[in-house]
Amino acid sequence: MFTRTSPSTGPGSPRVTGFYDKDSGSIMYVAVDEATKQAALIDIVLDFDPAHARTRTDSAQEVLDYVRDEGLTVAWILDTHPHADHMMASAWLKEQTGAPTAIGSKVRDIANLWSDLYNLPGVFDADRDFDRLFDHGDSFELGDLTVDVRLHPGHTLGSITYVIGDAAFVHDTFMHVDSGTSRADFPGGSSADLYASLMDILSLPDDTRLFVGHDYPPVGDRKDPAWEATVADHRANNKHLGGGVPEAEYRKLRDERDATLNLPDRMLYALQVNLRGGRLPQAESDGNSYFKIPANRF
Repeated sequence: MFTRTSPSTGPGSPRVTGFYDKDSGSIMYVAVDEATKQAALIDIVLDFDPAHARTRTDSAQEVLDYVRDEGLTVAWILDTHPHADHMMASAWLKEQTGAPTAIGSKVRDIANLWSDLYNLPGVFDADRDFDRLFDHGDSFELGDLTVDVRLHPGHTLGSITYVIGDAAFVHDTFMHVDSGTSRADFPGGSSADLYASLMDILSLPDDTRLFVGHDYPPVGDRKDPAWEATVADHRANNKHLGGGVPEAEYRKLRDERDATLNLPDRMLYALQVNLRGGRLPQAESDGNSYFKIPANRF
């Protein structure tokens, strides 16, 4: 797996290692407080083969192997939103480490929306399936570091960003500088909300390292995945917003681009798992789990 580490820049700054999941284009993160060696695992992938509807834990295990080899203690298992393009490994990671799982509190609203789309009333219960649901403005500790939570909707109506010192995990808002920004056309998404979220992220200090949720190389001459750039880099050079693109122009670009995109091939499977905190649908009488896929709804 392709990995890259962004070192701590000093007291109050986490070391961040990213792990690239090629199948979904996702980046998984380990954020570390160097003083205490406590770690947060962010947006870790549960591998899924859609052709066979089969899950694996290879990627999550590779992250845990890194944690072990570095002598780290997992303090938090964090997700930024219920992902559409991969299943979250949070429940399995909790079984392995005992660390609490967390996501944004508006996942309750996302669950209600998807309960209707799947016609599965009462199945999703975020308060049951996550240990902590964060509101905008909440904060918590990672060793000696403080983690601040910001609500950044647009890609979903409940996406959140974790800001840890000079590092911000901005999920599916920005892409890498040379790729632009993320789509906003999923149920509950909004290009207007996404623009407001992007502007809020750009209000962070110029030297804040932004760690994005996805990359899909090759882009131009770049062949390797990339996921880190500063606020100043994005403000000046982001493909969709660099130089101060106004809201109306950005939303036109975003909405027109989104109209050409297919759904991720894992989406209708993944939401059933992610809205359960990374758990498969409840096993039926034969001991097996089954997915329910809505026909002709998208």
